[in-house]
Amino acid sequence: MPIPVPKAEKLMDLLSLKGKVVIVTGASGPRGMGIEAARGVAEMGADVAITYSSRKAGGEKNAADLHDTYGVKSKAYHCDIGKIEQVEQLVKDVIADFGKVDAFIANAGRTSANGVLEESVSDWHEVINTDLNGVYHCAKVIGPHFKERGAGSFVITASMSGHIANYPQEQTSYNTAKAGCIHMARSLANEWRGFARVNSISPGYIDTGLSDFVDQKVQDLWMSMIPMGRNGEAKELKGAYVYLCSDASSYMTGTDLLIDGGYCAR
Repeated sequence: MPIPVPKAEKLMDLLSLKGKVVIVTGASGPRGMGIEAARGVAEMGADVAITYSSRKAGGEKNAADLHDTYGVKSKAYHCDIGKIEQVEQLVKDVIADFGKVDAFIANAGRTSANGVLEESVSDWHEVINTDLNGVYHCAKVIGPHFKERGAGSFVITASMSGHIANYPQEQTSYNTAKAGCIHMARSLANEWRGFARVNSISPGYIDTGLSDFVDQKVQDLWMSMIPMGRNGEAKELKGAYVYLCSDASSYMTGTDLLIDGGYCAR
């Protein structure tokens, strides 16, 4: 059965997430992409389940802030997406607490600091296991719930690094994982065609603090390669997450949204 056309006609009704439940992984930071995605869907009325891996206090504070600011139900859960049993427990707990899941934003990830020759084998595996296998775990676990309900939106945080090889920093493991995420979204869109939509978002350089370890000269060089002349802020992505979770994107699946300040247009 094809995914039906939404009944709403007005744009604000199509964008509304009132009555929906959204999971956002990796949303424990104060200004990261995960929390901004959570703020975006909460602002549009969704109840939100967010996850943290190591920053419990940050996750619980963000969940409380979402409730206080937007008046929605919100709860933080511990989950290392690199371990499928923890993802299974997460989805089980969210369904028990919220009753269902309408959209899943697979956002949790980690960066890479070295190229293949300098990076240890264990570091390579850690990046791939979190950034690629972790997204697979999320899809593997939430997919049956979407299929059972006959509806769902799965949104993957990929990266422009899945389209290009960043310069001058070396990060082959990260680039490889994010390229895999983009193609996973395309593949899942076909696999889940009868019951759920799957898309990815590829941000460029976003100022979340994760790249603060990079030498300033390197950051200045990559800044010179961005047509807009600056890094993005995470709040500039939340509209895209809302769009892909909502009925406004009801005819969109298997697509990657590149939001990179024009970097890949060079």
